[in-house]
Amino acid sequence: MFEFPNAYCVPFDGSFDLSAVPSSPPQDVADDKQLEKHLEKLVARIDELQQMFYAHDKHSLLLIFQAMDAAGKDGTIRAVTRGVNPAGFQVFSFKQPSAEELDHDFLWRTSKCLPERGRIGIFNRSYYEEVLIVRVHSAYLSGQNLPAEVNRDTLWADRFESICGHEKHLARNGTVILKFWLNVSRDEQKKRFLKRLDKPDKNWKFAPSDVKERQHWDTYMQAYEDALRATSHKQAPWYAIPADNKDYMRVAVAETIVKTLESLQMDYPQPSAADLARFEECRQLLASEGNQ
Repeated sequence: MFEFPNAYCVPFDGSFDLSAVPSSPPQDVADDKQLEKHLEKLVARIDELQQMFYAHDKHSLLLIFQAMDAAGKDGTIRAVTRGVNPAGFQVFSFKQPSAEELDHDFLWRTSKCLPERGRIGIFNRSYYEEVLIVRVHSAYLSGQNLPAEVNRDTLWADRFESICGHEKHLARNGTVILKFWLNVSRDEQKKRFLKRLDKPDKNWKFAPSDVKERQHWDTYMQAYEDALRATSHKQAPWYAIPADNKDYMRVAVAETIVKTLESLQMDYPQPSAADLARFEECRQLLASEGNQ
């Protein structure tokens, strides 16, 4: 029932068709209680694997989350890391770039936040904003101080190429990359916005600009399709996760993380013969303390 990774992995051949991917789970999906129980098991497994991942110290893991507003990025990140050692995670959210960030190339601000070996880094939005929101609102380009030799006609294709090159470089140096697009439908987003408006304790999560952005829905969907089609590759696959059911979405994400970590064939470092000899000396010293 929970064979998610292959089912939702965006093809590497550029054939991704957004209209063909579901925003809702299959009809025979388990009920919410079963999904919650399965998520608990998956999170416990992530906790075990994260400890080994840290001790193994050969790879870093970068999880990238992109989605339309109200798709559930924050809640999913919270759900899959709940109960896991917080020292093993680094979470960064990327919103409007600063003046300093705008004076660098578009990959600079996220590169500063990449996880080191043994750590799991989470990007809540990422450098993909530069081919999503900036593409939908091209006026943002005027604030990026791009030189005249930057070809505006091939800008997005060039950025896709830069992103793929960046990710392949990271992969060659030990960073495992998983990218999740949380695919919420327009109708479900509307329901969640209304819920935020109707519940006082949810008002803080709503901004009038959220509704304004809905007017660009079709343009965003085209930008997402182009981005996922151009940048899903073996070294950094995209997963188009149905997001209309939050419990199902969180299980799908957690299952993908677990299977990826398990595929790394990690183990705890094995002590050398010299280490074992020193351990035995320490054991005897500790044991002797009780006789003093």
